[in-house]
Amino acid sequence: MRVSLSLALMLCAGVASAQGRIHPDPAKALPGFKPHQLPFETPQDGVARPEFRSAPFYAVILKTVARCSPVEQERAELQKLFPANKVFAPMFECEQEEAIRYTNVNPKLGFIAVYAGADIEEAEEFLAGVEHMALFPGANLRRMQAVLVYP
Repeated sequence: MRVSLSLALMLCAGVASAQGRIHPDPAKALPGFKPHQLPFETPQDGVARPEFRSAPFYAVILKTVARCSPVEQERAELQKLFPANKVFAPMFECEQEEAIRYTNVNPKLGFIAVYAGADIEEAEEFLAGVEHMALFPGANLRRMQAVLVYP
């Protein structure tokens, strides 16, 4: 059976563009993710790849911290303020086994953020609620992706 070149390219493009669905509810954690990570569906197909990205999403950066700062206790406390939205913090290249990084952020800094939604309208409404709390001066909205980097 012969596959046309255009069909083969469409199939490859479909595989390349696949992105993992975010699971932003902290009460419904996905296996394999650490408490400080934003979980997303990852491929279970056994195909070797250098990385796999989540679907794009919006997050509110609550605060910036020094890179690799121990923030887990603070992150867990902040999670109580946002029971329906995952609070997360990057630890990429900070712990030996860490494999999740985030796009559209300064890699020289750390942060604590909260999932704000999949679309801009939802995210702006969420940001307005965060600003109304008046607890996070300088909180800002960021469009990003979570990236699983394979060893």
